[in-house]
Amino acid sequence: MRRVCFLLKVRAGRVEEYRARHEHVWAEMLTALSAAGWHNYSLFLRADGLLVGYLETPDFDRARAAMEATEVNARWQAEMAEFFEELDGQAPDAAMRPLTEVFHLA
Repeated sequence: MRRVCFLLKVRAGRVEEYRARHEHVWAEMLTALSAAGWHNYSLFLRADGLLVGYLETPDFDRARAAMEATEVNARWQAEMAEFFEELDGQAPDAAMRPLTEVFHLA
């Protein structure tokens, strides 16, 4: 299982609304994530908008491609894009750049 961590930046004025949206993630989105191989997926949000994401998956490229192929993900990404800074025209999930792991204590 590969551990993946990524950073995104939520717009300062949208932090509370972003947090509220994640209190009610659509059931079909949760099902799609699980089916696509996104396991132990967490998002951590700092007050200034720094978002840290973590997930475990056998193959991140395949898991991301599987989500990209779903209609529910297209709807979710379209709704969530306005919350983020520096996407350069990409959907939030396409803008995720995994960090390089430098240490892990199992």
